[in-house]
Amino acid sequence: MRIFVTGASGFIGSAVVLELIGAGHQVVGLARSAAALTAAGVEVVRGTLDDLEVLRDTAAASDGVIHLAFNGERAFTGDYQGAADADRRVVDTFGDALAGTDRPLVLATGFIGFPTGRAVTEQDAPTIDGSPYVIRSATAQAALAFASRGVRSSVVRVSPTVHGEGDYGWVPHLVATARAKNVSAYIGDGANRWPAVHRLDIARLFRLAVEKAPAGSALHGVAEEGVALRDIAEVIGRHLDVPVTSVAPEAAEEHFTWLSPFMSLDVPVSNALTRELLDWQPTHPSLLEDLAKGHYFHTPATT
Repeated sequence: MRIFVTGASGFIGSAVVLELIGAGHQVVGLARSAAALTAAGVEVVRGTLDDLEVLRDTAAASDGVIHLAFNGERAFTGDYQGAADADRRVVDTFGDALAGTDRPLVLATGFIGFPTGRAVTEQDAPTIDGSPYVIRSATAQAALAFASRGVRSSVVRVSPTVHGEGDYGWVPHLVATARAKNVSAYIGDGANRWPAVHRLDIARLFRLAVEKAPAGSALHGVAEEGVALRDIAEVIGRHLDVPVTSVAPEAAEEHFTWLSPFMSLDVPVSNALTRELLDWQPTHPSLLEDLAKGHYFHTPATT
């Protein structure tokens, strides 16, 4: 298959590209800079997520699309609404380009808007309440509805913790915070859980989805249903040789900054239906095993 991938040079996308190429697929990647993708054997299409005509034409000329990109820089510098609205335009463009073809469109999304405190299943749908942070979940629901227009659409709900070499997300922020404050912390009793998945395991899931996920499938890119925040803090504390302690909820924002709203969430997620549907079996290290390897704790270079 000739597969168009947005976000092909990212942390997850670069693993997806290698997974696809290793399975014999041809990959077309959207990029502003071609060097890294070309070296990996990717055909590069120059452009951004704002170039809707380029996206439409490339999707129409492909056997399938995997949409991983999102303008995170715009989103997390004060304009999440604008970034989410732009993403909806991209997804609608892909839907129009693939309508009536039965070709696959696989969309990366997350777990905002889902119930907390119990394991979310693939059959759960998000609550769309008008919050800007729920817009991406609404976009994912719209993508699933493309199945009625002759698109083999599916969504991969990506774990908030995707770990592995090169991770620059939540866990590195926790490590940096513990190093800066000389304490590794969690909120309350730390029993609340984050789901997790290794980037190489989720890369395989994206390949399986584009190859054979039925139209309208919601898939869970989660290898571990939930890892307790206290367990994560303890491994970080051990590696940095700093105390491990609880932070009161009212002090969380000061301690964890932008991550504080997520630090007290209990968001276990089931992957049973995804495993059964696609015969997906995560095989790479768990989050705590990955932390134990030590690569998260390399001392940052100084200039």
